Amino acid sequence: MEYPSNNNRSSNGNRGSKEKTATQQLIKQNVDFLIQQLEVGRSDALTAYLTAMSRFHNYSFGNILEIARQKPDATRVAGMYAWNQLGRRVKKGEHGIRILAPIIGVKRKPQKEAEKDLTKQNVAVLVGFRNAYVFDVSQTDGAELAEHASVKGDAGENRDRLIDFINAQGIELEFNERIAPAMGVSYGGKIVLLPGQSNAEEFSTLVHELAHEMLHKADRRTTTTKTVRETEAEAIAFVVGKAVGLQTGTASADYIQLYHGNASLLAESLEVIQKASAVILAALETKPEVEEQEPQDAMAVAS
Repeated sequence: MEYPSNNNRSSNGNRGSKEKTATQQLIKQNVDFLIQQLEVGRSDALTAYLTAMSRFHNYSFGNILEIARQKPDATRVAGMYAWNQLGRRVKKGEHGIRILAPIIGVKRKPQKEAEKDLTKQNVAVLVGFRNAYVFDVSQTDGAELAEHASVKGDAGENRDRLIDFINAQGIELEFNERIAPAMGVSYGGKIVLLPGQSNAEEFSTLVHELAHEMLHKADRRTTTTKTVRETEAEAIAFVVGKAVGLQTGTASADYIQLYHGNASLLAESLEVIQKASAVILAALETKPEVEEQEPQDAMAVAS
């Protein structure tokens, strides 16, 4: 697909507006669904959303909501072609999980400009979105898949990677029993943990306090309540803990305090949790190279 190089601002503007509206509508539908569940006292719906964030952090916010809403027990999703490449086939009669996939076009540079640098003749651009369907592994049959490495009750190497990431952000880490009975405290540029915690507790507490450093030491602190800040941080600890295999229980009991009948507040908090969790999980997937990351990159999620 070629992307026309003429400068039709009206057409491009309308397209961009439609794409933005479609995404916003998708998010609104899922948030409304979640609100309905909360209104009748069902926190399991929220737990499903948070769990989906831990499993599919590479997906967009809207698609995470779609996966969690349509198949809350999904653990590993892919398109039909991808499953076929892995030696598996979608079972007869299974219904796909609808998500939005980007449509990428090509914007060609003018001939004179392209001749100057043959390696940069064309530029990929986002043209729009289309419906696409993915299937969970439970909806397929075929060759056995390699198991993902996981830890149960022990953060393993993830603890050291998390500490490396914290150091790379210029955040000081200290252990001090004087903060008892608190498990951890965030001071803005410094995290203090209570010594003597189990491996799993320490990891979860560290993620919780890192979330405060990333989200709540900037302008956003003045626009949120303590309840919102604490439950956001705890939800991020839940998402990251689940992703590395910890038995984290459920954060829903605390997180449900975020719900005050305000859909925009709930939507904002879910997106903030997803973005911050994705940054931390990406750091855990990275080896020592994470130390070279610019400190402001991680903190940018607070804006």
